[in-house]
Amino acid sequence: MEAVLDSSFPMMAMTAIVGLALATYVPFKMLQHWAQGEYIRLCNDPKTECDIDAHVGAPEKNSVSALKVVAIQKAQLGSRKASLDPIPLECYDSPFIPGLYVTRRAGDKNEGQPDKAESLEDFFKKNSKPSKPIIVATIRMGFGHHRLAYSTVSWAMGMGHTTVFHDLLNIKSEEADLLKGTDDLYSKASRFASEMGGIIEKALGSLLVQGDADALRVANLTASHLQPLLLAYPKDTPIITTHQVAALAAVAAGFTNVVNLVVDNYPQWFLTVPKTKNMMQGPVNYQSFLRMGIKNEEVVLGGHWCPKDMVDNIDKDCQRRITRASKGFGSSSDNFKPRRILIPVGGAGAQKKYISGLLRNIEDLVKEGKVQLFLNAGDHQHMISAFKKILAELNFDYDVVDSIEGVNAFQQHLLKSENNEPAKSITLFAFTEYIPAVATTDIMCRVSDVLACKPSEMAFYCVPKLMMRRVGEHEAFSAKRASELGDGTVEAREVEDAREFIDMFNSSPDVLVQMNECIIKNNSIGIYNGCKSAVEQVMKMTK
Repeated sequence: MEAVLDSSFPMMAMTAIVGLALATYVPFKMLQHWAQGEYIRLCNDPKTECDIDAHVGAPEKNSVSALKVVAIQKAQLGSRKASLDPIPLECYDSPFIPGLYVTRRAGDKNEGQPDKAESLEDFFKKNSKPSKPIIVATIRMGFGHHRLAYSTVSWAMGMGHTTVFHDLLNIKSEEADLLKGTDDLYSKASRFASEMGGIIEKALGSLLVQGDADALRVANLTASHLQPLLLAYPKDTPIITTHQVAALAAVAAGFTNVVNLVVDNYPQWFLTVPKTKNMMQGPVNYQSFLRMGIKNEEVVLGGHWCPKDMVDNIDKDCQRRITRASKGFGSSSDNFKPRRILIPVGGAGAQKKYISGLLRNIEDLVKEGKVQLFLNAGDHQHMISAFKKILAELNFDYDVVDSIEGVNAFQQHLLKSENNEPAKSITLFAFTEYIPAVATTDIMCRVSDVLACKPSEMAFYCVPKLMMRRVGEHEAFSAKRASELGDGTVEAREVEDAREFIDMFNSSPDVLVQMNECIIKNNSIGIYNGCKSAVEQVMKMTK
């Protein structure tokens, strides 16, 4: 009997294993087959002109791509029924940027917006000759995408084009609400990861470099639901987008003249859009996307996204910084000029711990008159409170500027004479509105010796940069770009690393002089002309 059991047991075990495998495999294959069919249905509901699978390649039949994409799409949108009815729009004059037009839903006025507005149809009738207005379309997610949009706006207007700023989140609608949850989640996750550090920061950083083809497929399915936010425009309108989801929505709706500004310096499928000119800031991204298989005619090397005013004044501003940096060294030590360091907080407000630690670390330099600080807390009330708390703790005396008029007056005072200095060693910029918070950093860069920021969109700015701790692994590649061009430091991961660079700036003028000279050379070959190239490109497409 024992011999029979011994010989039959392996057979029984194998039968059980095979049965379990079949019981698992068959339902999974059925689910996978359903997902492939559901994915095809979702790609056509609503109707879209954006064929992502032709761009990245269709999901392989034996892969789980379709299942993953469908699962995420269902979690984000559920069974939402899409609309293809255009949302009526109207244009009003920007209260912050003279000559710029901003869109909103017809009849919907938010607090702070002017009452007077004009229907989009009437606006286009008046402003479509000799060419249609340029639309700069974006989505507020942090400050970065808006900062790129305003840089683009500055060039479009400066080159004589009627320009419209179109933030998809500014159009009151169910479609805009789809995006708000994502924005809130990103901001909270960034702040939490930055404060906690360690494994939490590592996990978020890894997530932000996972923008593969499936991530692009998910974004495309969401963007197809956003078409009503753009459908009021004529389909041949020239559009420059500073967020890839805005570009995806434009292509889905059938727009034919779209330039998509690709952010960062790390190539991910998620950042590109078919049937557009995907414009890169540097050659690494340009070459990498070509290797990934994007068509040559859909990839363009443009240059860095920088505001026109900063670029136009590079030679003059850099020479002034070189002069300041050299004062007080050698025989004329009494003429030493303190290092002006501009520290902005990103749109997600994710750097409170690092910046607070830095302020404590350089307390002695500020009180000894070796460093002046321009702190831009933006419109984040928690950051404004945090700044005021640490400044009070360290017994710092400081001024507060809380209006865009005040910011401009402050800048002009410093530009008027190299002997003009701020009234106090620390100036805190704090606002209740969003646009002044974004614009202040651009305005104050011109009168700062160093921009101390995380390596985000500002890593590409034409100003000497101290690269602080990144938020997301993708930002490491932007810091590398800045350091290799010579206009920025390598990433200062810890507060002590940042202090070493600041001491270096104070001990000798050499590093700051070298950075400014590199900026002048870079500008001579058009490295900072990315937004200018984008405007030229979209007008070329339109013609």
